[in-house]
Amino acid sequence: MFDIDTGTLNYARQLDQPLYDLVGKILNLPVFELLGARGPQNIPVYSGEIYFDDLRPSHNPEGIANIVAGCRQDYRIGYRAFKLKIGRGFKWMPRLQGIQRDIDVTRTVREHFPDCKILVDANNGYTVEDFCNYLSAVKDCDLFWIEEPFREGREGLLRLREHMDKLGCKALIADGEERIDRGIGELMPGFGQFTKYQIDLLFSLASEKLIDVFLLDLNLVDFTNWRRIMPSLQDANILASPHTWASTLRTYYAAQLGAGIGNVIMVEGIPGTVEKVDFSAYQLANGTMDLSDAPGFGLSLEI
Repeated sequence: MFDIDTGTLNYARQLDQPLYDLVGKILNLPVFELLGARGPQNIPVYSGEIYFDDLRPSHNPEGIANIVAGCRQDYRIGYRAFKLKIGRGFKWMPRLQGIQRDIDVTRTVREHFPDCKILVDANNGYTVEDFCNYLSAVKDCDLFWIEEPFREGREGLLRLREHMDKLGCKALIADGEERIDRGIGELMPGFGQFTKYQIDLLFSLASEKLIDVFLLDLNLVDFTNWRRIMPSLQDANILASPHTWASTLRTYYAAQLGAGIGNVIMVEGIPGTVEKVDFSAYQLANGTMDLSDAPGFGLSLEI
């Protein structure tokens, strides 16, 4: 089912991550060494749990102070980068009021955490014009990256890049998390469950410097495919940050992948614990997660 040099064989791909863990434990090697150990053993991680907490609870919203409190909690844990959800004007608040709240949240977090990186993620909830206006209002907040501001397309991203250049904004543009033609297109060989149309589009946009970071999902591509496609991303000067949302465990899997194959600029952190799972082989401090030489994924069950 598994080949040391290439990874999981095709017929066993549903067991891809468990097999890397098992083989690592059999050989007494961490997964990142099975993958080639081409990246650093201390991986930058951002907190991906900063949501629309200013709007909660719905009967008596606590406002922006609730977001600052969440960031402060993550800061104490060891995070030094926060991904802020924006796009409140898409459906959670009236359009202009929501955009202003996005601006206020961004500026407030920057004010309270001047030593941290700020990432923003709109989940395609903006128009091109509205996002450019938002960006103008936060131009002095030194954004680290901009994720899915609107549906990816050449015209919109070209306008965004031109506006960023005008403002002097150096943020990275990250995209590719969502499958845009799910279930209807021909799959791209080597890219898991992503279609040829979407992958060709992403590479085309990246060739014009309109996308800097690919966010293809950690599981939809799988470890064996990631190790095969990463050289093509590096050749095209494209960074990677595999999407990990939905499970705390996936942060640790992605950290192993980044340390193994390199070119992973930052890992999406999902703060939390998992009952009876020992995470002590990983240490998060000052914004980076340090990996040990524990075999496999370095996770064990507390029985």
